[in-house]
Amino acid sequence: MKACRLEPVDATPVWLMRQAGRYMKEYRELRGRVGFLDLCKNPDLAAEVAVTAAARLGVDAAIIFADLLLIAEPLGFKLAYDRGEGPGIEPVLRRSADVDRLLEVDLESLGYLFEAIRRTRASLDARLPLLGFAGAPFTLASYLIEGGGSRHYQHTKALIYSDPGAWRALMEHLARNLARYVNAQIAAGVQAVQIFDTWVGCLAPHDYREYALPYTRLLIEAITPGVPVIHFGIGTGMLLEAMLEAGGSNQSQIMALDWRVALDEAWARLERAAGRRVGVQGNLDPVVLFAAPATIRQRVKRILEQADGRVGHIFNLGHGILPETPVEHVIGLVDAVHELSAHNAK
Repeated sequence: MKACRLEPVDATPVWLMRQAGRYMKEYRELRGRVGFLDLCKNPDLAAEVAVTAAARLGVDAAIIFADLLLIAEPLGFKLAYDRGEGPGIEPVLRRSADVDRLLEVDLESLGYLFEAIRRTRASLDARLPLLGFAGAPFTLASYLIEGGGSRHYQHTKALIYSDPGAWRALMEHLARNLARYVNAQIAAGVQAVQIFDTWVGCLAPHDYREYALPYTRLLIEAITPGVPVIHFGIGTGMLLEAMLEAGGSNQSQIMALDWRVALDEAWARLERAAGRRVGVQGNLDPVVLFAAPATIRQRVKRILEQADGRVGHIFNLGHGILPETPVEHVIGLVDAVHELSAHNAK
């Protein structure tokens, strides 16, 4: 939380996307008995998974155990994870008439998540922050339109280009409901939130500014004032300045970087664009965790040297932990971040 506020810290804080997941033996054993959506909807089990992961890794924040697409159900869609671990959404949204049938989210239907947040918060060490999260409007829209993940986002872009009015109505609807969803997480007990615009890197810069930025700004500006917002995308090196703008008037926005940009260069770009200090998160390539411990440590050191002990750095991966990652390598990463950065903040 100090890093989010651009305050000095004794050591660089670290948490990891997907830190509670398939790479952990405890999680695999639980998933052998409980389906993924059933796990997300069981407050006791969801809290157990989040708390266990944070404690075992020794990270500086826990994140709620949930899924980016849980909000799809109260919007009027069926959500399934029967194709391996990837999501399937029905019916797909492709036309203006499909936008018209979108529902306003009944937050009571997501009560299981807010209860999981309360139970997770109650079980965590009081000094450990709990993070909430949601998808950005573009990323959520792309899932609803494509019916799942995609390589080219053909249907999403087709709707953008062929029916701008339907696209605008869709994005305004999603931004409004995502803001209510995020604020309900905050009311339940999370202290910061990460907004995942995972797929927005598929857009050209001009298209990002016209078709995504205004709606991400609607979301972020509607989030409870004073709550830090971490803004994340993949393959977005060419969009960083525009994504910073998407934070609007929110001065608590932390820009999360993937591994395709050098942290020091990206940080300098962001601060030039903002004309002020900006916090950043990142940005180790998740595949580095398959390397030898000495290599992991060396790559951690390189990123910390790029950060140069400046306030406002949160260490993380450039995306989530991969399922086959050795747990001991993840623990070694966390230890290396703490050891190498200790008492080095400026």
